[in-house]
Amino acid sequence: MKHSDIKRVIRGIETRDGAGVRLRRIFGPGEAAELDPFLLLDAFGSRRKEDYLPGFPMHPHRGIETVTYMFEGSVRHRDSLGNSGAIGPGDLQWMTAGSGVIHEEMPEYSPGGIRGLQLWLNLAAAEKMKPPAYRGILASEVPVIKLEGGELRLLAGSHGGKRGPVEGLARDPLYFDLRLDPRASFSLPPTTGLSAFAFVYEGTLAPPEDEAATERSLGLAPEGYGEGSCVLFREKASIELRAGYDGTGLVFAAAPPLREPIAWRGPIVMNTEEELDLAWKELDEGSFVKG
Repeated sequence: MKHSDIKRVIRGIETRDGAGVRLRRIFGPGEAAELDPFLLLDAFGSRRKEDYLPGFPMHPHRGIETVTYMFEGSVRHRDSLGNSGAIGPGDLQWMTAGSGVIHEEMPEYSPGGIRGLQLWLNLAAAEKMKPPAYRGILASEVPVIKLEGGELRLLAGSHGGKRGPVEGLARDPLYFDLRLDPRASFSLPPTTGLSAFAFVYEGTLAPPEDEAATERSLGLAPEGYGEGSCVLFREKASIELRAGYDGTGLVFAAAPPLREPIAWRGPIVMNTEEELDLAWKELDEGSFVKG
């Protein structure tokens, strides 16, 4: 991987959402055009119960997919489709909101706190009003691919002759959790026709070789991209993910862009302001959830 393969590196902003959950919004509306079809990535986690127990009480979604992936602790959930349960360490919840879902996600108290990610993906105009779908995946159902110097948990898409447990996704995104030992590396085919990013949730991702060589020539120690860094890749990038001296844990996602207009208001993402107005009007009138 070369420095020219990287579009930019972002770290997001600290904020609160839901009823007051403290989180870091890695990317959101400001980055949606260049990360299309990925809309939002939130990293939440704290050992302080007051930072997470307020949770995300009942709220609507339409026109998107929400993906919750847990590292530590658990979150209880329920929705207007009749689904309920808990998402624990290594579990995955992939919800296609489609025409409309109202749900809540409420973190449970844990002495060790909680830690997880929520990713939003946009739906194409032709799919925004399709029937909602819920997929709850247990950690034991996620394929694990052993690598030299690490492992890959395949959450969605295909790699190494295996497929992730989430089926029926129109854009067939690739989404995996990669853990590498110090200085170990993992390569991917060029990202031709794809939007792609890697988010470092633990350890350090080593810098590209040409960047590291420049730093060494200046007598500097290459620092790489530490915890909380999100690396956005250019199209046709040749990607080699190489761990720093402390190893790394990261999630990687790639999918073809939609290249459609985005109209976004709160937890609802449509193509036009008129569609947004209708969605919020239906919510007020009680006709938001179809069927």
